Amino acid sequence: MTLSPLAAFSLAGAMLAAEAAAAPSTAAPAPARTLTLAEAETTALQHAPTLEQAYGQAEAAEGRLEQARSGYLPQLNATGTYQRTTANFVARPGFVPPTMQTATAAAMSSGWGAPTFNFFTFAATATQLIYDFGVTRGKWRSAEASRDAANWNRHAIENQTLLAVRRAFFQGRTQRDLVSVAEDGVHNQEKHLEQSVALVKAGIRPEIDTATVRTALANAKVQLVNAQSNYFVAQAQLAQAMGVSVDGVYALADNDLPSVDGEDGPNAPLTDRALKARPELANLASQRQAQELLTDAVRGGYGPSLGAIANATESGSSIDKLVPNWYVGLQLSWAIFQGGLTHGQVREQKGNLIGLDGQVAALRLQVEVDVEQGRLAVQAAKATIAAAEEALVNARDQLTLAEARYRQGLGSVIELDDAQVAYTTSAAQQVQAKYGLAAARAQLLAALGAR
Repeated sequence: MTLSPLAAFSLAGAMLAAEAAAAPSTAAPAPARTLTLAEAETTALQHAPTLEQAYGQAEAAEGRLEQARSGYLPQLNATGTYQRTTANFVARPGFVPPTMQTATAAAMSSGWGAPTFNFFTFAATATQLIYDFGVTRGKWRSAEASRDAANWNRHAIENQTLLAVRRAFFQGRTQRDLVSVAEDGVHNQEKHLEQSVALVKAGIRPEIDTATVRTALANAKVQLVNAQSNYFVAQAQLAQAMGVSVDGVYALADNDLPSVDGEDGPNAPLTDRALKARPELANLASQRQAQELLTDAVRGGYGPSLGAIANATESGSSIDKLVPNWYVGLQLSWAIFQGGLTHGQVREQKGNLIGLDGQVAALRLQVEVDVEQGRLAVQAAKATIAAAEEALVNARDQLTLAEARYRQGLGSVIELDDAQVAYTTSAAQQVQAKYGLAAARAQLLAALGAR
């Protein structure tokens, strides 16, 4: 029986459909989710572990502030005790008890075998600090400044997190485009191989040309594998910078950072902006303020402290027959001599203050260097882009001419390979220069303390 072509095609289609139904179904891979730079930044600010640590430090600073402030508020303590006790009288030299007490004591004193009694005591004591020469106030305000320093530290870590995620994002895009460059290189080498085989068969070129092109094709495939591997590594690094698990591959959106005001100008105006905006400097300023206040608070230990006190007690041998007592008064305490303790504490805090001044000076110098590096990196990236684009145009022309000469039997395979290498190298340089500018702007923004 002879089937018509249409019937044969239908029968083959039915058989393929049956095989597909019998085979286990394989779901098509889900398309990569598009990730914009803004989404990457938002994700990093929500999930970066370093930011979580900074939030924890800020919360701890708030707790220390509450602890320091508590010294100005009333303090109330309540106690309750129960004792099963003896009532043996203990005579003390120079003390003559009343006659009734002596008789009672004689009746009750019988050594270790004396009778025991219940005894209950309930007490409540309230105190209120009145004045302590600035000790409590200084510690409170110092804790307040330390809280501000912790918040500035959080802002600094946010800027560092944004710099890291921006660098990772642009590095991912660089590696993505380098994969395209490598794929283009493989495609060109495959085309060259076809030309070489045809020319060798026609007797126009020697067989060594084919071997040379095959080697170049193999090298291009190795470069492609390396480029793909680097792209996957860049994706993992981007996920790490965002503080999330590595889960698939993102399709990175073509977002770039806008130009930074003054990026083409002198360094001095940018440095002035950075010195006013960098959260690291604000953090040290708050730390210094906290240290000054703490020094004053410690110095207040030279003076006395005055407080009000009130106490109420109920005690007795029977829970339903307790005897009340109470008192109110003032309490003055003064550590007149502590063996130089306060002097040593003041000296320690002054030393810490000098250390902070050194940190501030060093950081101001570092800010100047950071701004200069960022500004120069932007300017160098701009110049590199222009040079890289010109080199790519020239390399493309060189490759076109080399391919034409080889096709016509005028050029050598070495000339063709050199032109291909020059073109691939120029394309890679152009990609790196393009994203180098974005990374440089991210660096400059971080140096300026801006977002």
